[in-house]
Amino acid sequence: MSEMADAIRELIETKGFSADSVRQTIENAIKAAYKRTFGTADNCIVKFADDMSDVTVYSRKTIVDGVYDPVVEIELEEALQLTPECEEGDEIDIQVDPRTFDRSAVSTGKQAAHQGLNESFKDTLYNEYKDKVGEIIIGYYQREHNGNIYVDLGKVEGVLPVKYQSPRERYEKNDRIKALIKDLKRTNSGLQLILSRADPDFVRSIVELEVPEIYDKTVEIFKIVREAGYRTKIAVFSNKEDVDPVGACVGLKGVRIQNVIRELEGEKIDILRYDPEPTQFIKNALSPAEVSNVLILDEEKKQALAVVPEAQFSLAIGKQGQNVRLANRLCDWNIDVKTEEQAAEMDLSEISTARKNAANLFGGETEEDYEEVTTVSDLPGIDERVAGLLKEAGYDDIEKFVAAYDDGSIKSVEGLSDDDVEAVNKIIHANVEFVEENEENAEPAEAETDASGEEEEYFCPECGAKITLDMTKCPNCGIEFEFAEDEE
Repeated sequence: MSEMADAIRELIETKGFSADSVRQTIENAIKAAYKRTFGTADNCIVKFADDMSDVTVYSRKTIVDGVYDPVVEIELEEALQLTPECEEGDEIDIQVDPRTFDRSAVSTGKQAAHQGLNESFKDTLYNEYKDKVGEIIIGYYQREHNGNIYVDLGKVEGVLPVKYQSPRERYEKNDRIKALIKDLKRTNSGLQLILSRADPDFVRSIVELEVPEIYDKTVEIFKIVREAGYRTKIAVFSNKEDVDPVGACVGLKGVRIQNVIRELEGEKIDILRYDPEPTQFIKNALSPAEVSNVLILDEEKKQALAVVPEAQFSLAIGKQGQNVRLANRLCDWNIDVKTEEQAAEMDLSEISTARKNAANLFGGETEEDYEEVTTVSDLPGIDERVAGLLKEAGYDDIEKFVAAYDDGSIKSVEGLSDDDVEAVNKIIHANVEFVEENEENAEPAEAETDASGEEEEYFCPECGAKITLDMTKCPNCGIEFEFAEDEE
């Protein structure tokens, strides 16, 4: 049995099987051969040496006086020759030489051993890789079949299906392939790993390897969206105020992000800052396009309008709508992109009023529930630079800005372009409701007083009805009149 012992040691050392699994497999194989030879394996006993250096097979038989079944029984006289102290009814283990088994029995044992080792091998591999799903693994291009790429991973085989491949990547034999373990699949030959290079988590793993700040949780990835082979958007934020999350991911002179781009075969990557404020996050998500303003059209349905300069429109939309499509997925908002000219033609004030009315109807809110906005800097979507320039120039008050816009004096503010002024004006009219008081319901204005402090009253010379200085016609009889200016 020394050859079998050597084979056992080889399986343990080279194949990575556990000693218990090999022992169980060999025992099952011997019992299968025993059963094929004697018709049953119920009385087959297999014993291994402590150091696995040897294995012995026994046939356990019951001592009887008159044998009926020689496979499981033995005569008392014959048993006494083996063990003088035995008695009728005792059980005795008689060593059996497996080499005496029938040829077919040996073949059956080998088949059982092969099947057992194969199943054990699968279980061992599965237990080894089941916790590695979602991790990066490196292998080498082996072959291609029906577009699927088979990868040599050493112990196991990997397959990179067409749907998990990047369209810009091409491979040749023995090319190095780094991929994400997507899933495990049992096969007749062992275990097969389903790989992916198109999954957003593949990019996440690559970035984590390149950026130590992400590994130690100083910088965290909020979300990654991707159209493999074309563009990826990554939203990041920092847990420390003094750490710039975007700068940490990009690296000095762009070294870190360039390593990621190189691994993705030149795929475009946008690293942007996550912001809990939807309007700012949407602005960031549409990068590399510069967004003038973002208006929330319907917060419940998550609909927003992004206004961009004409020159930035195609960049914001992206090739075949790719940029805005990824921004939608990143922010989880439905973003409509318009140029400033297109937005100017839209009645955004009605949209704002409708939104407030809906809130009043379904939320039970009144106009008093809204916080009154009086300054430009408090308006949503206002550029901080523009708000700062207006405040320095004394036009932070909304009413002052509107008045200056109407008379054109706002254009004299240094540092403000016409586009900046127009953008602010559109935001004001989209978010601020200007209410004119009804003359009939308005509180009476403070009456003018003469030098003695008494109120002056005026009456129509024709009918005697009470009139005011700003009237040009009597409200009662219709006679026209005008007031002469006092001479100084």
